[in-house]
Amino acid sequence: MGNSYAGQLKSARFEEALHNSIEASLRSSSGDPQPIFTQLYLEPEPYPGNVEDIKPKADLHGGEPPGNELMNGHSSNDPEELEEDDDSDSSSPPLPYLQAPAPDGCCTLDGFCQAGKDLRLVSIATEPIEVPAGFELVGAKSPSVPEHILVCAVDRRFLPDENGKNALLGFSGNCVGCGEKGFRYFTEFSNHINLKLSTQPKKQKHLKYYLVKNSQGALCKGPLICWKDCKSRQISSSASTSKPSSSSSHSSKENGGASGHSSSTFSFSDSPPTRTTQMSSVFFGSQDLGRDCSFLKPLSSTSGNKTLPIVPTALRVNGPMNCLVDGRPPLLSPSQVSLGPQGPAYRTPDLGDSPASSAMNSGPPKKRHRSWHPNSLVPVPPTAVPVPAIRPIVCSPGAVLGMSSPQPPVAGVIQPQPVTAGETVIVPDNLLNSSGVRPVILIGHGTLPYFYGNVGDIVVSPLLVSCYKSSQLTEKTLETLGLNSSQLLCVETMILLTLQYLARLGLVQIPLREELEQIVLKAMLCCPRGPAISPSQLPWLARLEASVSGGSVQVVVTHNSLGEGISESLRSLSDGPHHQKCLPTYVVIICASKMSGNEFCVLVLGKYQARALAEGMLTTNEFLKEISYELITGKVSILASHFKTTSLGDNLDKQLVRYQRRWKGQVIQPFQGDVTDHIHSQEAAGMSPPSERELLSKLFQIYPTQLSVARSLLSQVCSIADSGTQNLDLGRFCKVDFLVLVPPSHILVHQTAQRIRQSGVLVDLGIEDVCSAHQKSDKYVVRLDGEVHAKMEAFMRKVKQNPYTLFVLIHDNSHVDLTRGVFLGYDLQHTGQLAQQIALSGSVCHGELQGLADRVVNCQEVLDAMNLLVLQVSCFPYTLQTHQSRISIHNEVHWPSGESLQGEQPPNELLYFGLRDYSSSLQWGVASPILRCDDAFEKMVHTLLERHPHLHSMVIRSYLLIQQYTEAMMALTSSPSLRDHITPETLAMVEDLINAPGREGSQGRGHMLLVRVPSLQLAMLARERLEDVRDKLGLQLCFAVLLGSPATELNLQKNFTNRLKAWRGCENEDWVPHTYEDLEGLPCIVILTGKDPLGETFPRSLKYSDLRLIDSSYLTRTALEQEVGLACTHVTMGVVHEPKKAMAPRESDGEKATTGLNDGDELERPQSNGSAATRTSGSLAENGVSSSDIADSFQRPSTSTCPPEGAITSDMGTAAQGFKQECDSVESQLSSNPSKASKAPPSLYSSSSSSSPSSSSTQRPSQSTQCVREPKPTRVSPRTVIMSRAAYSLLAGESGSQLSSFSLLPHADVAWSSPLRPLVTHNLQGEERSMYYREWTIARQHHADYEAPSVPHPRRMLLSGPPQVGKTGAYLQFLRILFRMLIRLLEVDVYDEEEEEEEETSEVTTLVKTQLPDIEEVRKLPFDPYPRDPKFRKASPVYTDKRSKCLKDFKQEGESHTPDKRVTKSIRLSRFAAHNAFHHCEQCHHYCEAGPATQLSECTFHAFTFCSSMLGEEVQLQFVIPKAKEQHFVFSQQGSHLESMRLPLVSTKDPDRLKSPIFTPTTGRQEHGLLNIYHAMEGATHLHILVVKQFEMPLYRKYWPNHILLVLPAVFNNTGVGAARFMIKELSYHNLELERNRLEEQGVKRQDVWPFIVMMDDSCVLWNSHQPADSSETSDGTNVSLKMVLQHMENTPKISLYAMCGTRRWSSSLARKSPSHPFSRCHLHDLVMLNVDLTQNVHYDLNRYSCEEVDFNLRVNSSGLLLCRFNYFSLMKKHIPVGGNKDFLVKPKLVDMGNPTSISPPQYVCAPDSEQTLLDAPAQFLLERFLQSCSHRLFPKAVRNRSNPVLSIDSYLNISPEISVCYINSRPHSTNLNHQGLLFSGLLLYLCDSFVVSGLLKKFRFLKGATLCVICQDRSSLRQTIVRLELEDEWQFRLRDEFQTANCSDDRPLYFLTGRHV
Repeated sequence: MGNSYAGQLKSARFEEALHNSIEASLRSSSGDPQPIFTQLYLEPEPYPGNVEDIKPKADLHGGEPPGNELMNGHSSNDPEELEEDDDSDSSSPPLPYLQAPAPDGCCTLDGFCQAGKDLRLVSIATEPIEVPAGFELVGAKSPSVPEHILVCAVDRRFLPDENGKNALLGFSGNCVGCGEKGFRYFTEFSNHINLKLSTQPKKQKHLKYYLVKNSQGALCKGPLICWKDCKSRQISSSASTSKPSSSSSHSSKENGGASGHSSSTFSFSDSPPTRTTQMSSVFFGSQDLGRDCSFLKPLSSTSGNKTLPIVPTALRVNGPMNCLVDGRPPLLSPSQVSLGPQGPAYRTPDLGDSPASSAMNSGPPKKRHRSWHPNSLVPVPPTAVPVPAIRPIVCSPGAVLGMSSPQPPVAGVIQPQPVTAGETVIVPDNLLNSSGVRPVILIGHGTLPYFYGNVGDIVVSPLLVSCYKSSQLTEKTLETLGLNSSQLLCVETMILLTLQYLARLGLVQIPLREELEQIVLKAMLCCPRGPAISPSQLPWLARLEASVSGGSVQVVVTHNSLGEGISESLRSLSDGPHHQKCLPTYVVIICASKMSGNEFCVLVLGKYQARALAEGMLTTNEFLKEISYELITGKVSILASHFKTTSLGDNLDKQLVRYQRRWKGQVIQPFQGDVTDHIHSQEAAGMSPPSERELLSKLFQIYPTQLSVARSLLSQVCSIADSGTQNLDLGRFCKVDFLVLVPPSHILVHQTAQRIRQSGVLVDLGIEDVCSAHQKSDKYVVRLDGEVHAKMEAFMRKVKQNPYTLFVLIHDNSHVDLTRGVFLGYDLQHTGQLAQQIALSGSVCHGELQGLADRVVNCQEVLDAMNLLVLQVSCFPYTLQTHQSRISIHNEVHWPSGESLQGEQPPNELLYFGLRDYSSSLQWGVASPILRCDDAFEKMVHTLLERHPHLHSMVIRSYLLIQQYTEAMMALTSSPSLRDHITPETLAMVEDLINAPGREGSQGRGHMLLVRVPSLQLAMLARERLEDVRDKLGLQLCFAVLLGSPATELNLQKNFTNRLKAWRGCENEDWVPHTYEDLEGLPCIVILTGKDPLGETFPRSLKYSDLRLIDSSYLTRTALEQEVGLACTHVTMGVVHEPKKAMAPRESDGEKATTGLNDGDELERPQSNGSAATRTSGSLAENGVSSSDIADSFQRPSTSTCPPEGAITSDMGTAAQGFKQECDSVESQLSSNPSKASKAPPSLYSSSSSSSPSSSSTQRPSQSTQCVREPKPTRVSPRTVIMSRAAYSLLAGESGSQLSSFSLLPHADVAWSSPLRPLVTHNLQGEERSMYYREWTIARQHHADYEAPSVPHPRRMLLSGPPQVGKTGAYLQFLRILFRMLIRLLEVDVYDEEEEEEEETSEVTTLVKTQLPDIEEVRKLPFDPYPRDPKFRKASPVYTDKRSKCLKDFKQEGESHTPDKRVTKSIRLSRFAAHNAFHHCEQCHHYCEAGPATQLSECTFHAFTFCSSMLGEEVQLQFVIPKAKEQHFVFSQQGSHLESMRLPLVSTKDPDRLKSPIFTPTTGRQEHGLLNIYHAMEGATHLHILVVKQFEMPLYRKYWPNHILLVLPAVFNNTGVGAARFMIKELSYHNLELERNRLEEQGVKRQDVWPFIVMMDDSCVLWNSHQPADSSETSDGTNVSLKMVLQHMENTPKISLYAMCGTRRWSSSLARKSPSHPFSRCHLHDLVMLNVDLTQNVHYDLNRYSCEEVDFNLRVNSSGLLLCRFNYFSLMKKHIPVGGNKDFLVKPKLVDMGNPTSISPPQYVCAPDSEQTLLDAPAQFLLERFLQSCSHRLFPKAVRNRSNPVLSIDSYLNISPEISVCYINSRPHSTNLNHQGLLFSGLLLYLCDSFVVSGLLKKFRFLKGATLCVICQDRSSLRQTIVRLELEDEWQFRLRDEFQTANCSDDRPLYFLTGRHV
């Protein structure tokens, strides 16, 4: 076992301590082990027991003969002692036992428990019994009722397994009768169930059977509980035999090496002194059942004994551990990522661990755990290495060693099974050498024997074991599959199905688990149960099934054990070469024993199949290490020497040297010539191709698909934010920053950084400026290698320091290395050290850097950061979509499939060609398919594989491949005779490679040939060999040979770099290619190495992808598809053939995208017409890229691309037109005149690095502006892929028997959760596929998600799309539009309309520079009655004797009846903004949100009643007052009755307090109203009251629980805003009186109480101050707070003398011109500070729906009161499209469902008592809308007649913008307009009161034909008014001129009468 170096740590301290300890223990004479393991490892414990119980057994030292020193001093043949304290009745007389008497009153009936409940199986067999998790139902036998079985529930841990082992001492059980739980002693339990025993109660004696359910679901007696039988057999068999019995060999294992004699520990000759077995038992923590096989040869051990086998395959450990040399060179030293120098404990195995897991579970057993091991100790011969028998009861493969605290093993773990000596199999010596095959035993059903002897030559594979476990399926799974438990197959049927399957497999096919599972599932579905097969029929039927195979399948039937059959087969195999002719491929061994039923296993003897199965069991890491080992130890020398000669038998090197000498330093001409043209090397080196820059159009464009994916990502982010879980608060972020994590590949870093640079995203996000973005793009890409910790630490620091920046951590290619990292908090430092140690070991290439991604992406800091989104991007997301996935299925965004995009496809567009297309291309029927299998190569490989059974097949394939390329080069240059020995595929590729640059018009450009060689050592060998041969053949200037390793930068010879520079026209001396795309056009062979392809993009010139090394070791979906994914790209539409529709299209990777390029690929966009003119697609915005990538348009020394002089025009403008809005990061970055853009000065394109960015910023060239010299578009064809037969058949899915790749296990790190599952179909895409994998796969133990939290992480998203489709471009675009959206969230649309200016009057010439108004100055100002605010544009102008310039041309809007949209402007919110209910931040959450403790009930309701003089009745209002706001109110002594609202004094001076209460009338805007004024008030104390309608009160309470609500009476539910303003003013005046009375009692003068209130709309968002500047120009307005504005007004001198104060409305023109006066007297609205004392007798019209403010202002002014507007403050009003006093939907009272008609304003009135449709709307509303629309009928003389307005007395109504109104107040002493000499065109009397008298009317003069309209509440008051005012004297009325509003009488219509002046 010394070959396991799983415990190695990269630390000298540990290594030294370990070896010293082992050496000391081997030399010392005492048996005590050194305490090294306690220092450096915590021994895991199998059960959660007491740690102190575990005592290490004596460690046998190496110097003694085996068997001398026995464990615990026992001698090996004392059976009594061997029982080890077992007090079982077999070995001691029965103890007299006195049973305690049952308690009084208990039931003592036999078969019943003491509670009187029946426990007999017959009675309760069909009753539902609750069995807790971890318990089993067992049957107990009572001596008093022997005929009955009593049912008990017992904890499974205290029961033995099928081998009588592993039962914990003690007992834990429940009574199923009365349900009593927790019996801890069997004695106590036996009393409770009335066993009535005469001997000591023992569970072993009285618990007899397991109970199982039969097909009817009833409980019945099951198998015996196996307590003792194994023990008795072992003693007898082991007491005297010296044969290595299973028990002894077993105990050496189980005791952690208690008998670990030095000769039975294995080590290599170059390893340190031997390791004891104890070590290995610690190392084998757990293992992957699916891949636990070794592929290694026996090596001699140090002690010089005979050759010892490597640890048998069943004991192989997966993951980082491998059976390799301990002391190898550092290049191959294994990295134990999972072990840090801390030496933590090991994870114990979980469900589905390896067969050896119990040996590995734990160190030594606890004392007294009798089930641990049979104690017979027999000398163990050095060759006996037991492979524990395997019981196929395991569910799923386990995983590599992880670190965590020890856990109890889960039920169902495979435990080594003790078997009798007869069931051991001796593996013959030299089996592999003599037969040429290493047999593979596929576990079937039943117990396998022990193997010893030459166990290195056999492999035990659990490949198909899960197919036979359908009995373990849960009810739920069966239901999902459409099965029930009666349809499960019996063992006999399984055997026949297996035979049928094996017989049907082709010669070069290997059995696949998934295939057999589907066969089993189909069998269950179509023929449940079937006829029963008797034991005698089975052998006959089995042979019949095998007979159809033509001898490839044989059946061996034995009657004793499987071991017998295996022994027989192995013996015949090793007998010699004469058998080899007729060796069967598979031998199915069936053991038809009467005892244990039918058992079977399969022995694979086919050379190809056995090798493929054995190699397939190794993980990629393991087989790469295996290859390294074979190369380093020289095992390949025999193969290498074979390839030293050519296929013709000549010495290769000699021939090459001879050829080289012949040409004496001349080389083949690199281009513009034939392969036969030789020129001198100096001349050739000096040749330079013509520079043709237009070929290299490096456009970064965003294509429609990428944009739609970016939008999907954005909407996903929004839905996370909207989920209501507070996981993401988008409202608080104002910036976006990001970091991209990529797998450890230098090329990928450069590629991603280049994309970032070209996309201009850094500038668009405002992170970098144009100059720095170019240099700093590398900072935003981080490789997951040793350096990641420092960069990640800096990034997380940035995340913490910038809480208002939203960070996006993009984990690209996130399926690579998702193994579990060890967490120690998030010790970045530690991660870094570990990674550096690993990096030093040089094994990064073999995927050794494991767990780093997990440590970074899943660390607590990343998970907890509320301003960090994690976006995982993957083309093979299957490993992220397991049952334990950390990503919610709702947070996945899938690339749209090709079908869904066909519609939006421009005809000249490139289309994505992916995996599905490669599969369907086989149906095209073309002569040279693009997906090929090189059959000739496969035949050669098969021949070599048979010759070299000891070598890994990939080594053989690699050597052959190198030879093929070598000879192909020779055949084309020096030795044409070799042509027949090269496969046509190889020859064609090499010929194309060499000849393409010489073809006419190619300018020396050629193709790239990609050869995939996963092993770094083999890749280096290939590069070295091919370069050598190339140079000797004189081809060194024809093509380059590059090693593409993730761990290194590209290294290209100087002459090739110069050629690339010449093509680019690049003058920068230092330029070298950094990415594969930079090699565009260069003829080259790229040998791509590394464990996985990591997502690098290849240039368009890649023509061939050689995957012939990718064979049956790549049997998972990800492994296979990512290799083929290397060739996927975008192609010209025409090259995709039509017949692909014949075959159902299949796509593995997901989705086929028809647009977009390889992450912004450099493909030229085809021209739509062949014009050679320079064209452009208009602004950059249309191209989806902002011009911030200008930096890439001039060459800088640091950049890795040489920008072209001109680039090729793309026609994307049309497709991208619709995306202008969101992509254009800086509006109008480029002039929209295309011709101007295309004439960008050439200096911008010059490649000298002197082009200054400043010159460019004046006019930025469009990325899509190019000079085109190519008349026809380039055809882009799919790449040709050459594959191995195994991979080809999976991808082609051609033969009916073979699966397609999409049915394979999705990834090596996951396991199927169930042996059977529904079939995967090719069209399972996107979300459906994700749901399938989430249901049917689980993470293995070494997977990063293995212990993921049960709830997915809310801020984690997954973007999945096929390989090379353009995902990078999509996520960069996502960042851009995310930023735009955040900015948009921080912006608000405010009305931006210029106020109509009045004409300048010459009277006021001095600009008053004062901050506060002087009342005398204000009084001198004239009042402007004209409502100038833009919101009154549709209202009637008010006549004034001063003519306004705006009235000169009468408002023309009436002419066009289209409702014009009001102008808005987007404004960034400042810190003083008012917010709606969606705003959340730390400062104000207490202001608007209820705390967790507060309930809605914490608000108190208070009625407030007062008498309204205006209404003439009592009004009752209701206040809803939160507890926190009660201090603003005065309550009665009892504390319940609301008396008044507190008011401050005029003299109060408190800078942190606002004196005036703020009232906000609001309706329909509980979410959108700007009712959070915390920031607007700067957090100062204020009183804010929302005035709401009664029916909306619950909604406002829900959204604003901390606001005071004033609820209007129910009668106001349908009224307009006038009623709310009326009630506010009435209430405020009444409250003022109450407060004056209250404070007067305290000695305060009445006039000292503060009389103002503020009435503010719910759409006021921002306030600005426009202070007059000293200079001529004005300063732009600065944002100020509402608090500052109101306090400024409150501080006005003599404030009590003003009736109203207010501010003006903001418009963008205010910034341009200063207000002409600091103060003016005019209309005030939206935000008004109102003096309720002075305006006591002026009321708002409570009936009004509109213009109530104009009406009120006119009345206030005519009452002689002062209105003052502060012109240097402006108010911004937000455009809120919902709520507010929007129009009623006017609909008929009785709706005719048949034909709903729209109702126009003329129908709002009708003749009284008419039959017209009555409407369901308030009368006042109908009247106002009618007058607004139809007044030209009422006042025809007034239309557009400015000089003769309509006279309106005491009220202002809007009678259309075309009719002027002259307002006159009828009150005595009021100030009115001088109307002398004014002729009126009409008279409007609206609800006139007693102040209007006939004498007043007689003062006014009217035009001839003027009209009159009198409006009253009802008909009688209408008649009375006409009589009272003596109207009939001057006005003529007709009966038909009487109208009413079209309400029914219940709704109290208004009546009006019209008349004509006589």
